[in-house]
Amino acid sequence: MTGKAKIGDIIIVNTTAVELSLGTGGTHFVIFNYSNETKDFHGSGHIMKLRYTPIQIKCLAAEEENSPYHKVFNTFKSLDNHIFIVGSLHSMLAPIVAMLKYLNENIKINYIMTDGGSLPIFFSNTVRILKEKKLIENTITIGHAFGGDLECTNIYTGLIAAKEILKGDVTIITMGPGIVGTDTKYGFSGIEQGYIIDAINTLGGQPIIVPRISFQDKRDRHKGISHHTRTILSEISKTSGKVIIPKLDRCKLNIINGQINNLNLYKKYKIIYEEGDKISDAMNKYGLYIKTMGRGYNEDKEYFLTLGAVGNYVYKMLG
Repeated sequence: MTGKAKIGDIIIVNTTAVELSLGTGGTHFVIFNYSNETKDFHGSGHIMKLRYTPIQIKCLAAEEENSPYHKVFNTFKSLDNHIFIVGSLHSMLAPIVAMLKYLNENIKINYIMTDGGSLPIFFSNTVRILKEKKLIENTITIGHAFGGDLECTNIYTGLIAAKEILKGDVTIITMGPGIVGTDTKYGFSGIEQGYIIDAINTLGGQPIIVPRISFQDKRDRHKGISHHTRTILSEISKTSGKVIIPKLDRCKLNIINGQINNLNLYKKYKIIYEEGDKISDAMNKYGLYIKTMGRGYNEDKEYFLTLGAVGNYVYKMLG
């Protein structure tokens, strides 16, 4: 966005993240380089992202009139049960990809990054590594997120682009790095998972819902099935889908089943119990050392077993 910087350049830097000691995104960001002020680093197209801010940029949205794909959106009929895996944390992406590829390297996986976290996809080391290792095919950035192989203005056109343009076997949807939480019932950016599920159903796709599960988080509201997932499934999502639960020991499953029963989620969703125990082997095979909230596989096994179970179930769906 600001061009390359070299020693001796005078730049303007946003230091807020470091001053606040943020985890994800806790770095300085260059917002202007005086040495590059006469150059245009903006892209093609006429759809603006980061609209009405001093750093707004233009993008060629896949659905706009000048796009070669414009007609695709006007002739679209249905997602035809295309599989969409819907997560709520960026750290869910790589383990699910690893599990799918571990079970069948020929599965073609695309990724939609929402604007619930990081807006530039370039900020994600995970996406860069997955593309370098050829584990995902292409990316779509929607809303104000930008930098994907395709740009789309919202989740609906992003879903259509994934199925009709990228034509993979499965599409994974999560926000970029940096979920926002406020210790309130509705005040978290992962709440988008609810209306993404509804969008998939509206257009005729098949949502596979990834619950956030942990028994290592010190915050009681995140024990078992996180309150994020419970709120989304019980109140935000108005449609159905398949919720994948990992097969765990009896004590932990009793806690999870109690949460499911207390909210009557089994009446609205298809609850599927699946093995996810090969997830560590899958991540190790591809050299993916992923952490969530600073915890790796050995520190938060149930979180990763959930992602392994999702990958295992979708592999079976694909035959």
